[in-house]
Amino acid sequence: MINTLKRVMSYAKPYRLHFFLTVIFALIGVAFSLSVPVFIGEAVDCAIGKDDVDFTKLLRIAAILAGAVLISTLFQWLMSLSTNKLAFNTVKDLRCDVFAKLERVPLKYIDGNQKGQLTSRVINDIEIISDGLLQGFAQLFSGVITIIGTIIFMLTINVKITFVVIALTPLSFIVASRITKLSRDTFLKQSKLRGEMVSLTEELIGNQKTVKSFVYEERAEKRFEIINSQFGKTGALATFYSSMTNPTTRFVNGLIYAAIGCIGALGAIGALKIVGVMSVGRLSSFLAYSNQYTKPFNEISGVIAELQNAVASAERVFAVLDEEEVSDDSDKEILTDCNGTLSFDNISFSYTPQTKLIENFSLDVKNGQKVAIVGPTGCGKSTIINLLLRFYDINSGNIIISGKNASDITRDSLRSTFGMVLQETWIFTGTIAENIAYGKPDATAEEIENAAKAVFAHSFIKRLPKGYDTVVSEDSGLSQGQKQLICIARVMLMNPPMLILDEATSSIDLRTEQKIQLSFEKLMKGKTSFIIAHRLSTIKNADIILVMKNGNIIEQGTHNELIEQNGFYANLYVSQFNS
Repeated sequence: MINTLKRVMSYAKPYRLHFFLTVIFALIGVAFSLSVPVFIGEAVDCAIGKDDVDFTKLLRIAAILAGAVLISTLFQWLMSLSTNKLAFNTVKDLRCDVFAKLERVPLKYIDGNQKGQLTSRVINDIEIISDGLLQGFAQLFSGVITIIGTIIFMLTINVKITFVVIALTPLSFIVASRITKLSRDTFLKQSKLRGEMVSLTEELIGNQKTVKSFVYEERAEKRFEIINSQFGKTGALATFYSSMTNPTTRFVNGLIYAAIGCIGALGAIGALKIVGVMSVGRLSSFLAYSNQYTKPFNEISGVIAELQNAVASAERVFAVLDEEEVSDDSDKEILTDCNGTLSFDNISFSYTPQTKLIENFSLDVKNGQKVAIVGPTGCGKSTIINLLLRFYDINSGNIIISGKNASDITRDSLRSTFGMVLQETWIFTGTIAENIAYGKPDATAEEIENAAKAVFAHSFIKRLPKGYDTVVSEDSGLSQGQKQLICIARVMLMNPPMLILDEATSSIDLRTEQKIQLSFEKLMKGKTSFIIAHRLSTIKNADIILVMKNGNIIEQGTHNELIEQNGFYANLYVSQFNS
């Protein structure tokens, strides 16, 4: 816990000015706040007896007292302002670091974690850190200053009773520490369940059409109810433990206050000479300080409960920051001139050591060739693409691009030589023009329009309310086919030397597909292209067709050659047209 707190506070270092201002404002605010009981005690002593009240002195004290309260309130507000700036700037940097980290971790980490869990860590957990750790800092810091200040003031009034107060203080700490240990584990579990709930909610809401078409609503509700029930029970338990801290310490502090009041009263009337005789006014001041002394312990105990929740969230956030990153390749060669040649030299790869996938795979591709990859689901077609773009690194062997080993080239320059259109479309919130220019943000309006025309997207775009300036998103009402056309236009605009088409026309109607195929033929002319296809009619003109099964190439050749072999490809081709 201490190491986690230190790590969170390290993010506050750039904002030391706000920290020092918080300290100064807290010192001034608490100093004036602690002077209030002194004036109250003096005011009490102004009422010496019946018909014997020094109203002149009482009015002067009242004026000073009002000024002290106003100044204390002002500096308490300034302290809160500085603390808020410190807190929000700190979590801003932390959130930026986590987001940047997610862009540097290997793709296998993103694939291996629920998206809702990662989203929860970036948003919910960091918000909890802000509320618990940093916002609670103001109460914690001012509480410590108040405790030290009240001890000093109490010592000036009565040393012996002050030591009695200090001697009884550990009772509050013992009670608070016992409860704190119980609450930490439950808050950690609650934080994990919160991530699972966000993940499930995101999954079900994002796929409502599938949920409804398979009449999955009741099962979805049951899944949610199970997690929600666990979250509710864990949250109730965590809240119970944390809420016990404040009332129990208040009870202990109440006992201490009562004890001090009795001892001080006996001393005031001379019945307990060992503590010394003091006036009623000074006893009032001491009791006020005694109450102020114990009050921060109550507040701190409440902050501790929030700290437990915040620390649990911080541990989840730092778990992301501690993940292994993709190795830095800035010192490697930048691929500036790609001639379109590519070869796989005896490569092997598997996502997990237990499950073998691609073994001893070799292939030579010449400039301008169209390579189609076909085969049953799970045979390794998309994995080839992942390896080409170094989303995953091969276990052994070499991938050679333009005569250079892919491992000796920077990832950015390697990936910039490829244009990729996936089966899954992705439209971000922005204008149509911005979506098409995603890979080339400095493209002119004319270039964007020409790219859209090339894939027959221009006509539907012009029918939109604001044409290319229409703001769209994943849920903006565009059809799946229209989204796919925009994604294809992105690649058209970039005009890369090599292409990857992963079922790029799967969401397009047959008439539009025929037109797009003509555009692809024009785009692929002179470029090396990799085409993953399930619809075999789209790859009949490929220069090389790789037929894959269980991660291995079992057949290779042109469409006509493979049909003549009457093997796996021929059976697959015939089955599609007979189905």
